[in-house]
Amino acid sequence: MNVGQPGVSTYNSATVGVLGDGFMASDLTIQNTAGPDAHQAVAFRSDSDRSVLQNCEFIGNQDTLYAHSLRQYYKSSRIIGNVDFIFGNSAAFFQDCLILVAPRQLHPEKGEKNAVTAHGRIDPGQSTGFVFQNSVINGTEAYMALYYSNPKVHLNFLGRPWKQYSRTVFVRCTLEALVTPDGWLPWDGDFALNTLYYGEFENTGAGADTSRRVSWSSQVPAAHVGAYSVQNFIQGDQWIPGGSDDQEECR
Repeated sequence: MNVGQPGVSTYNSATVGVLGDGFMASDLTIQNTAGPDAHQAVAFRSDSDRSVLQNCEFIGNQDTLYAHSLRQYYKSSRIIGNVDFIFGNSAAFFQDCLILVAPRQLHPEKGEKNAVTAHGRIDPGQSTGFVFQNSVINGTEAYMALYYSNPKVHLNFLGRPWKQYSRTVFVRCTLEALVTPDGWLPWDGDFALNTLYYGEFENTGAGADTSRRVSWSSQVPAAHVGAYSVQNFIQGDQWIPGGSDDQEECR
């Protein structure tokens, strides 16, 4: 399913969509096979508060994972896509995940601009946002072969502001070489650049150098990084079975 088909919206293109609170899944692969030229085509969509996805794999291209609303926790999972492939307006926490960019077009050697995330917070009072902790941002083997053949035309960004108060934070992640020095991509001109919050804290890897980041991104102060723990950001210690192995210094 994809938006190129009559009557299909991004929301209802999902291979799997969940609504009931407390949804849990492990050891699953969920894929949308629409292909790289099909525009928006969701593999997994969640509107489940307190949803837990562990050791799962989400495969697609544009809009792979629609973290639509409420609180969501992804643990030790793999997410593959290219354009805005983790998006929505949930409060979602991604811990120990592998985030991989895949070749995007039918002729990917031409180059592209990919954004890993497109968070959709529409009001500053909302407690939503994406937090990535101890996760890896890299490309699939096929994509990295393309990237290294001509790095100047293959540009990858941590996120772009789908909505005005977009919020995304990377904490102690490994950002590999494909992440551009700018780090973050505008959506349309200066839209949301004064109202978003894009933060980084103690990331490592060839793409983690913050000296050339866009001026409208932030370095999370050490005194504030605790706000982006599992416990504080999604109250996960109250509902994730067995808790989480969130780092002690983030609590």
